[in-house]
Amino acid sequence: MAAVSETIVREYFELHGFLVRQDRKFIARGKQEDDGIDFFVMNPQPRERELPVPFVLSSEDLPAIERALVVVRGWHTESFSSAVLENSPEMFRFVEPAVFRQVSLEFSPDSTPLKILIVPTLPATTEAREQSIQFLKSKGVDAVIPFRTLLADLIAHVEVNRNYDKSDLLQIIRVLKNYELLKEPQLELFRAPRKKKKKVE
Repeated sequence: MAAVSETIVREYFELHGFLVRQDRKFIARGKQEDDGIDFFVMNPQPRERELPVPFVLSSEDLPAIERALVVVRGWHTESFSSAVLENSPEMFRFVEPAVFRQVSLEFSPDSTPLKILIVPTLPATTEAREQSIQFLKSKGVDAVIPFRTLLADLIAHVEVNRNYDKSDLLQIIRVLKNYELLKEPQLELFRAPRKKKKKVE
């Protein structure tokens, strides 16, 4: 599952014009898979932004990001509640000062890269969601991107009449869309309900 999740993340950043470098393709003996950085990403043409980048990123926020360290947590089974986060200290090793200083050397010393965590989903309720966000911030995470954002964006950008031979993931999405197993979001869901006409007696 880790390889699939990382492929989704790589395709997403490349789709938005980022240069993506994977930190390692192996797991060192005696270390867990969650120990390190998954990707270094760099935007060759960052755009200035008047407002600060939000903590929960959308695709529209990416142009303002110049450099980032990206860690993927593709559990796809539960939301990142504060209780889950408190019981998973290993996922925050990438923001520890020693680790961060070492990997930051990959970038220019003139700018500090963002620390982005790719998460399955955040809690649905406002209170639980805010608790999770505050917990992540307290650990040194700068921003998160939910997997739903990544997948929805990839699906929206894949065109049925294009051949994506160089990407198995995009080709699979294209095939599913071609056979109408993946459909565009139904805009009718977001429209206000029509008023019922009064019956004329």
